[in-house]
Amino acid sequence: MAPEGNDPEQEPLRFVVMGLGWDPVRDGVWSGGYRPEIDLNAAAVLYAADRLTDVVYHEQLLSQDGAIRLLGDNLTGHGEGDDEVITVDLTRISPRITSALLLVTSYSGQAFDVIENGFCRLVDGLTRREIARFALPAGPGHTGFVLGRLHRDDGHWQFHVIGAAIPARHPAEAVPHLEQFLT
Repeated sequence: MAPEGNDPEQEPLRFVVMGLGWDPVRDGVWSGGYRPEIDLNAAAVLYAADRLTDVVYHEQLLSQDGAIRLLGDNLTGHGEGDDEVITVDLTRISPRITSALLLVTSYSGQAFDVIENGFCRLVDGLTRREIARFALPAGPGHTGFVLGRLHRDDGHWQFHVIGAAIPARHPAEAVPHLEQFLT
């Protein structure tokens, strides 16, 4: 599915779900029987204007205001569909928050080109309409990916597709690369 932004004819966003999925490592004869597990992580990095204020990720499953929640940390990619899910109740986000960047990081350090069937997506949680979907981009050093930015504009939330690879294994490593996406 091609990524898209908000359609002006659509209702304003109120509740969205970010999904992240990938296939687990398959051991085989040619790999010597062992390859390290792949641990991808979904994260939401929250800003008040250009100031970092909060992060939801595998070590902090809930935002300070309770509006954004990571529903668990999948360490291997086992399971069907979305392996990690972040829910965002846009009606409950603190008024001081102006943007939330949604991203994926490869905590175990594998570049996305060795990960099978890696994807991330954003879904309108009320209509179930898929707003954006990306295959994780293959490339040397691609261990992070910025799906997009939720941004408050005149009291209404909009989603802006970014779709950019960054070198980051952890949200803290991603922060220096995120400022460029705040405008």
